[in-house]
Amino acid sequence: MKKRLTYITIAVLICLLIGFLSSFATQSSVNDWYVGLIKPSFNPPNWVFAPVWTTLYIMMGIAAGIVWSKGFHHIWVKTALYHFGFQLLFNALWSIVFFGLKNPFWAFLVILVLLTLIMLTIKWFRVVSKAASYLLIPYLLWVCFATLLNYKIWELN
Repeated sequence: MKKRLTYITIAVLICLLIGFLSSFATQSSVNDWYVGLIKPSFNPPNWVFAPVWTTLYIMMGIAAGIVWSKGFHHIWVKTALYHFGFQLLFNALWSIVFFGLKNPFWAFLVILVLLTLIMLTIKWFRVVSKAASYLLIPYLLWVCFATLLNYKIWELN
């Protein structure tokens, strides 16, 4: 149990760190460029994003920690965690492309890859731990919503 809590703690901290670092790209343009964009009627207020993402990063970290605690020597654990790492990188890349580069079209392409990687991660997490895979479902749903939002922002601008 102590080993599992250690892995969960490390994984949560990694996810929060990635979220924190990618927020620099977001902050660089959220108060100027993003404000001037035409957004769809279902666009949430800006204050919603930080608590939602913080919660999702914590859930992602818990899920990854559960999988990791099953033993990195196991091929399915490695496969699941490699997928997790790739999707986490694309998660950060989206913020860089959308907010940092101010490019909704390329960000849309990135988020489509991210969605695919999340689905693959859930698939592989399920092989190792059903509970861990379930913890990623809110993340998948939020990124589906974000994909629609990204598409509409690109379409409207």
